[in-house]
Amino acid sequence: MTRIGVVGAGAAAAAATYVLDGAVPSAEVTVLEKSRGVCGRAATRRRGDVTYDYGANYVKSDDDRVVELLTETLDSDGLVDVTEPIYTFDANGSVSEGRDADEHKWSYRQGLTQIAKRLLGETDATVENSTRAETLVRDSQQWRVVDTDGGEWGPFDALLLNPPAPQSAELLRDAEWDSEVRDDLAEAAEAVPYRTIWTAVLGYEFELDRPYYALVNPDRDHEIGWIAREECKDGHVPDGESVLVVQANPEWSVERYDDDPAENVADLAELTADVLDDGRLADPAWTDHQGWRYALPDEGVRRGAVDDAADADLYALGDWVAGEARLHAALRNGLDTGEQVAYSL
Repeated sequence: MTRIGVVGAGAAAAAATYVLDGAVPSAEVTVLEKSRGVCGRAATRRRGDVTYDYGANYVKSDDDRVVELLTETLDSDGLVDVTEPIYTFDANGSVSEGRDADEHKWSYRQGLTQIAKRLLGETDATVENSTRAETLVRDSQQWRVVDTDGGEWGPFDALLLNPPAPQSAELLRDAEWDSEVRDDLAEAAEAVPYRTIWTAVLGYEFELDRPYYALVNPDRDHEIGWIAREECKDGHVPDGESVLVVQANPEWSVERYDDDPAENVADLAELTADVLDDGRLADPAWTDHQGWRYALPDEGVRRGAVDDAADADLYALGDWVAGEARLHAALRNGLDTGEQVAYSL
């Protein structure tokens, strides 16, 4: 039997697990996930009849293999496509047409977490939620993982590392693995720059009539970087209601990250009302929020460090390895990494 450990249950890890389950019949895959859910920043919450994606907003159709995976290989029931365009706004909040791209913008009626749920649901992998990896241990030619409660997992013939680069670097620095390869990968992961994003979700008991799905501030010169209308996704918002997912820009997010959430939400609601020129939006009927300290990598990791670690059966994967802060890029990287591990084994 081949035993494979996976730290983190993000989109890339789910895709890699899916490949390994089919490509290595003898594989026993164990996924250790610190949260209660799966799919990382492609996160979904529900409030009564409302469903909203409050991290990644959708998956683009920019990769043919990912398109095939979502539309043909996996069950596509409930897959929804946002057809409204994306407009832009500037530092003064002036809105203009600007990003009406032709690619699909997919989610699911049940939210983006369906991606990882469906991938993992096709496998025999064991997913251990609420299990935070603390120490990686290299024993001869195998790996073990010790969690924060003292539990031990393994030994594994290969270990996949899916957390964001800063968290992966921390695990590597604390690893019981005396190797220059470890130090090099930790240093490379630490060098990956990340954007911090603070998100407010604003719910309203009335409909917004707008010709666009979302607004983006491409120059990053406004306090808000992104406003998306969740009602543009079929099945997410009941008729007669509106839900806005509002992401502050990185500078604002860092400065206000640890401030009172209620004040942050109120300020973002005021700013949203100004951009959309609708005073009603300053007073939402309900709200939610989430801080993403490691939201989006601005660059990819140095490939040499990743390749050298693979020679020791340690595989880093995710959007920071793909070099593109997009959900489709993470999925493709997971598929490719799964094949790489299977070939090695």
